[in-house]
Amino acid sequence: MSAASVVALTGCGSTSPQLGNVKLAAAEAVAQTAQKAEAVNSYTVDAVAEFSHPEGDTGKVQGRMVYQSKPQLAVDLTLDTVAFGSNSLPGGARAILLGDTAYVKVDALKSATGATKPWIKASVADLDGEGQNEANDALGRVQQFDLAAAVKLVTASKDIKAVGTESAGGVDTTHYSGTFPVDEAVKLLDDDKRARAADQFGKVKDIKFDLWADAQSLPRKITMSGSAEGGTFNATMLFKGYNEPVEISAPPASEVGEIPQQKHVFN
Repeated sequence: MSAASVVALTGCGSTSPQLGNVKLAAAEAVAQTAQKAEAVNSYTVDAVAEFSHPEGDTGKVQGRMVYQSKPQLAVDLTLDTVAFGSNSLPGGARAILLGDTAYVKVDALKSATGATKPWIKASVADLDGEGQNEANDALGRVQQFDLAAAVKLVTASKDIKAVGTESAGGVDTTHYSGTFPVDEAVKLLDDDKRARAADQFGKVKDIKFDLWADAQSLPRKITMSGSAEGGTFNATMLFKGYNEPVEISAPPASEVGEIPQQKHVFN
């Protein structure tokens, strides 16, 4: 993927680096980053999100995702930690998406339902059905790790500025910071992502973000934080492996069973 290189940070406030011989405003530079993100064929992301409830409970989701768009859509998501208050998902969760087929492995499902197979399989359309909350929740996390969606949300910012050059994940980057209004930002997403994003942000009106973009205008790190009615959240995503070959395959057929019909596996 060809791209102009970041040569130097000039000025301050809303001024961004020079890209080739053209000095771009910070908003324009991040818009370019969004375009580059849309064109990425594969990447790996490590992410962690921490949140609190107005009544005092705290939660955490932590994991990683490998993504590819060609030759077919494929995602391998591993959640090491899924917890809220005294509830947790023992053993975490793993979800593999291959085209229109989803495979989900949630250890707690096996214990709660007496299932004999560690993986469950369904079409993506089936995951909208009743009794499949755990599978739907696991795959719903894919959007929270979504590179293109995360950067697109940031482009709704009206106060973005370049604040310096820093290393992120061992890569030299330009650091941008600002806020974006949730209502306006989610309108920029595709229809299939808009409702879920609005639900994830809840009643938060404005999100504070920081974005670190490399010399190819690709994001290497994104953080977001916000609060509403006494609740808070903050999330960090670290991206790597852009357009590198990945191997994502279905679990062995002998380990795949039907979808359990129980709804709750937290204990």
